[in-house]
Amino acid sequence: MSADPGPLDVAVIGAGPAGLAAATLCAERGLATVLYDEQQAPGGQIYRNVTASPFRQPEILGDDYWHGAALVPPFHASGATYVPGATVWAVSKCDDGLHELGVSTGAPDARRAELVPVRAVIIATGAQERPFPIPGWTLPGVMSVGAAQLLLKTAAEVPTGRVVLAGSGPLLWLLAAQYLNVGVVVDALLDTTPRGRYAEAASHAWGFMRSEYFAKGLQLVRNVRAKVTIVEHVTALAADGGERVETVRYEVAAKVHEMPADLLLLHQGVVPNINLSNAIGCEHRWNELQACFDPVVDDWGGTSVANVFIAGDGAGIAGALAAEAGGQLAALAVANGLGRITAQDRDAAAAAPRQALARATRGRKFFDTLYRPADAFRLPRGDTVVCRCEEVTAQQIVDTVRLGCAGPNQVKSFLRCGMGPCQGRFCGLTVTELIARARGVPPAEVGYYRLRFPIKPITLGELAALPADPQAIRAVDRAPGH
Repeated sequence: MSADPGPLDVAVIGAGPAGLAAATLCAERGLATVLYDEQQAPGGQIYRNVTASPFRQPEILGDDYWHGAALVPPFHASGATYVPGATVWAVSKCDDGLHELGVSTGAPDARRAELVPVRAVIIATGAQERPFPIPGWTLPGVMSVGAAQLLLKTAAEVPTGRVVLAGSGPLLWLLAAQYLNVGVVVDALLDTTPRGRYAEAASHAWGFMRSEYFAKGLQLVRNVRAKVTIVEHVTALAADGGERVETVRYEVAAKVHEMPADLLLLHQGVVPNINLSNAIGCEHRWNELQACFDPVVDDWGGTSVANVFIAGDGAGIAGALAAEAGGQLAALAVANGLGRITAQDRDAAAAAPRQALARATRGRKFFDTLYRPADAFRLPRGDTVVCRCEEVTAQQIVDTVRLGCAGPNQVKSFLRCGMGPCQGRFCGLTVTELIARARGVPPAEVGYYRLRFPIKPITLGELAALPADPQAIRAVDRAPGH
């Protein structure tokens, strides 16, 4: 029987640009490193399936996508342990100063859970699409732009019939361009960017014009405008149909219009995926410009919980190149904290990623100001479904506030809102802002769901496979509020 090898030095969660960069650098610095990822291949969301893409013509998905392929060989050569198809559902702090991860691995019909002790954790779970609750958004045939792009990247799946894109943000235009590159006819792009936003963003335009995104973005928008009908300043939006979407209703300048649609793709930006950092107990704050909660991190990605770091868009939306640099900075901080390198060596090695981070975030405020979603599309009314898992409407949430519910956790007790399989990922921000509006207070005062482990659905069989020692199940029972 082999001896217990002891705890690992660092666990990285997520194999996007931040996670790949962090795990590579940690392993290269001699740290015993493991990278857990839910997908079967590295790349994360932005570089999804980059090592096995069905497209070999770079122009289809774009050069920015193919940059991700360069991150994979150094990672595989670094010596880090790679565990694909893994779900990290808990991270708890132990009495001895270690962290213990609850991880499930294996085939879907034979999942096995285990508890893994580590000295440090780097969360690189990235971003998720912001909720876009409009009337009819739960109809078959209505889906997010991110989901449609995932199908394109992983299986070259493209839609047929009448395709309508609606919303705001760079990803909306990028998918339209990628669809055009593979021959998809996009019938219309309904732009919900509010009138006057370009004037608001103008003060940040100089930084954006000096960024590497300016020329690329300008050309992309020009290409899409040349081939797609663009409807600007849409102020209301709804999907109508029987068993699936059949028409899209939209309003411009107080006039209502309709168009037929077989597929409606919605998008209004991305926000940090905070479910894991929230459940761990990391401090978060409301970001008014981006209208979301961000983890509070230092210049190295360090959080309010000792030896827990967040890198990439999970710490604040800044894009793939910024995420890569952030992963390197977090890794250097971990290497220093665990005694592998001195503070002087850490700071010297950080010079290059800090420069890369500064370049990647130049002009970011222009994007954030221009594409901040309009209130009408963040704050639904009436019978519009907010919590898809439990089919809770906007009006039901407002009614509970009138009954005295002050925040999302109280609404859970009344409506089970946020208690379904997604654990609030698809409704959390909407619920917070609806309560804030109903109470007449800032979202920061309302707060977010108090999340508990497990943050992802796991089976009783997985839990039963854990060690019988009561001390070994502490990962399940040490979330804030337990």
